[in-house]
Amino acid sequence: MEAKPRVLGTTSKMIPLALPKGTDKLCELCQREARLQCTECRVTFYCDEEHQQADWVGIHERICQLLAPIRTPTLYSLQRAGRIETQLKKAELIEICRLVGQSKLSEGKHQEALPAAQFCLRCSIDLHGPSTVQMVPAYLLLAEANMGLGNLARVAELLSQAEWAVLKSPECGHAVRHRLHRSLGRLHTATGNLEAALLNFADDIYFASEEYSLDSTVTCGGYFLMADVFTKQGKMPIARSLYSQVAHTWHCHLTKLLKTHVQNGQNPNMLLESSYDKAQLVEVDEMLKTMLEFEQNDSRKDSTQVALVAHCLAMLWFLGGDSLKALGFGSTALQASQLIPNHDLTEPIQGLLQLVQNLQTESHPGSD
Repeated sequence: MEAKPRVLGTTSKMIPLALPKGTDKLCELCQREARLQCTECRVTFYCDEEHQQADWVGIHERICQLLAPIRTPTLYSLQRAGRIETQLKKAELIEICRLVGQSKLSEGKHQEALPAAQFCLRCSIDLHGPSTVQMVPAYLLLAEANMGLGNLARVAELLSQAEWAVLKSPECGHAVRHRLHRSLGRLHTATGNLEAALLNFADDIYFASEEYSLDSTVTCGGYFLMADVFTKQGKMPIARSLYSQVAHTWHCHLTKLLKTHVQNGQNPNMLLESSYDKAQLVEVDEMLKTMLEFEQNDSRKDSTQVALVAHCLAMLWFLGGDSLKALGFGSTALQASQLIPNHDLTEPIQGLLQLVQNLQTESHPGSD
């Protein structure tokens, strides 16, 4: 049977001139004059089919039924209780858009992430007002989407607005400041202003350590990005040292998670879902693989570091429920550790490989 084509929402044509005066309808994505209307929520409009489909894939499919209550004024919505309820619904929409946008970004789908990020920003402005510190996460999300598309001028504009909002709010928390400086560091890295990038990553690490502690996996993300800058500058010993610190932090963290899993006999998927969302899992995988490739391609290949990073990847994917990836990285880790006499990771790696094999046996009983 042929697969049925995916339905990307339904629309009806509308004639702008037929609308009552003062009720212009604008495209959800580009704010130009609209000619199509979503027939499901009836409160969302588009200039053409391309923008309708882009919005549907990006975010509208998830939030379509949630829009009518906040975009259709009623007598109740104008009362105090109604206004509070509308604000709560907008806050829910902001969180949905943030999660969807971040997930798409982690998968490298920057174009698809744009509608979610744009709606998150507009909804945040409606709820909190412009230039408030609550707007910063929405600015950062939209900036990240544009960064992936190479729209660096737009990224600079968004981060400038975020920076201004933070400067006006001395009470702004460390977590927001750390994310802002991380985004600024990434922008400067992309534009080749490497010294400015290092300064921002240093601030990122400071604020992250204040919020999460110095040995947090959040904080070590700043060290990883800083190592990338030093690699671009050809300062390999510094980059190698920073990568080593990141690897040890993640190894410690994943070892604790694995120990908890073994002690409690939990389902691997259940354990990881309680610790990470999909976006975080993909991001950590990409970071660790970058460090593994760095070590494997280095003429001074450090087998200890290869074993450490590959063991991290094996634990990550075992906890994520992908036994094939866990087995592959575990085998790489074991080969590297066996090049070093009496290496202290050999036994833990062998134990993990045994866990993977046990999991495969349980999944396919009687396959021997």
